[in-house]
Amino acid sequence: MFGLFKKKPSQPNGPDFSNIDSREKAEALFQRGDLEKVFLMPLEFGGEDIPQNTLYVPVGMAAVKADIDNNIIGPMAHEGKITKYTATPEYQGNSFIPIAINIVASDPGEFQSIIKIWGEALSSA
Repeated sequence: MFGLFKKKPSQPNGPDFSNIDSREKAEALFQRGDLEKVFLMPLEFGGEDIPQNTLYVPVGMAAVKADIDNNIIGPMAHEGKITKYTATPEYQGNSFIPIAINIVASDPGEFQSIIKIWGEALSSA
């Protein structure tokens, strides 16, 4: 009966990529089809397909980012509501796979979004 009120250890939310700690391991999962590429600066916005602009994320996350980039950021830029764009990855431990991507578009307007991918990002409010 007294065990009912003990705090249980927290279970990880979603997938766990903590052991993917190098580009080589991430690329191996990409080649297997378990991960996909996403570009920090979208190719449509002038980004390049180079390692410094490339992240590896679980399948489906690239579509989430593309939806934000193409359906929110793109029209805002076209209308002159924003002129600056950043997408910044957040990491947990030594993992090469980001736990989240923070997107900020600004000047003169502002838009912010966080794509939560795995780990601590999924348990934060």
